[in-house]
Amino acid sequence: MLPSEEAARRLGVKVTTLYAYVSRGLLESHPEPGGRRSLFDLADLDRLAVRQRGGKQVESRLATITTGVTQLRPGGPYYRGRAATELATTASFEEVAALLWETDVEGDWEAPDLGDCPLTEVADRMRWALVMCGATDPLRSDLRPTAVTRAARRVIAALTDSVGWGRRPGPGAGATIAERLAHHLAHGAQNPGSSISAPALNAALVLLADHELATSTVAVRVAACTRADIYDGLLAGLATLAGPLHGSAAQRAYELLQTVERDGVSRALNDVLSWHNHLPGFGHKIYKDHDPRFAPLWALAAPLLTGERRQLFDEVLEVAAAHHVPAPNCDLALAALSWGGGMPPDAGRTIFTVARVAGWTAHYQEELLEQPLRFRARAIYSV
Repeated sequence: MLPSEEAARRLGVKVTTLYAYVSRGLLESHPEPGGRRSLFDLADLDRLAVRQRGGKQVESRLATITTGVTQLRPGGPYYRGRAATELATTASFEEVAALLWETDVEGDWEAPDLGDCPLTEVADRMRWALVMCGATDPLRSDLRPTAVTRAARRVIAALTDSVGWGRRPGPGAGATIAERLAHHLAHGAQNPGSSISAPALNAALVLLADHELATSTVAVRVAACTRADIYDGLLAGLATLAGPLHGSAAQRAYELLQTVERDGVSRALNDVLSWHNHLPGFGHKIYKDHDPRFAPLWALAAPLLTGERRQLFDEVLEVAAAHHVPAPNCDLALAALSWGGGMPPDAGRTIFTVARVAGWTAHYQEELLEQPLRFRARAIYSV
């Protein structure tokens, strides 16, 4: 059963039109048990959609996927019905992962001994760590929920530890993922006065843990529908995240802020526009007015900026708004958090990657309950 907003989106109509269908007897609404919302049967919606197309059945499996993991609302993502913006200040990343996975929060969040990593770039070390986690799991093909979540915990821990390979040891057993990540990013910072707060990183991890059917999440679900194991499923997400238009968005916003600091606001924004036709960190395909994740992330980043940097950042927002540039998104706020904390330019991508494994795992588990091999896009041959 789908709520009215999701039902309307599936039909491609407004909510008012949806209820017009109900009043005309074309669609039946059902009261939510114990609630006030109206729910709509998925099969009824599909039948109405076919009727609207003149009886022509259109395959749209890749376009619409029924999920109970995350819902995107005007106020931002809701994980299993709870607002991510609220969870960012009230729950740990581990608790949010358990919520997404519908499991107990208790569990081992320690990485296996993977040996020395031969790679230098953080993104490469993360891919290596994920591959090695799978290679050292003798029962990696176990798809039971407990086995999948156990594997996800060790992967998240390994990716976090990979950030600090070759540097000082981590904070030790019992430390949270946010504490470990803060430690490793601090020792990779660009200046000795870096101030990276574990609570701030925890909030960022929570806000970025999932975002419904983002491109990398769909890749994970496609791998899951072939019954690839969790490690290969997560690797599909990591490979898709490597694209410069997805996982690297925060890094490009960080580079924009560096250019602003070097060349001034107007010149920097104009130069970036001349090369890219858009400003990194602004606009969002889902949130047309504003990204609800920006404000809580910016509230964490603002205290880290010096007075001069804060003034530059405010001027960036003012110039962008004056020229009707779309509103800033979470990537710009994440870049400001990294920039203000003295973290390396790729810190935003690192935080995003660790966070998103939690959401990917939830979608992987959900996809295992669906019919295998259900994703088959329809090709139109052209010459």
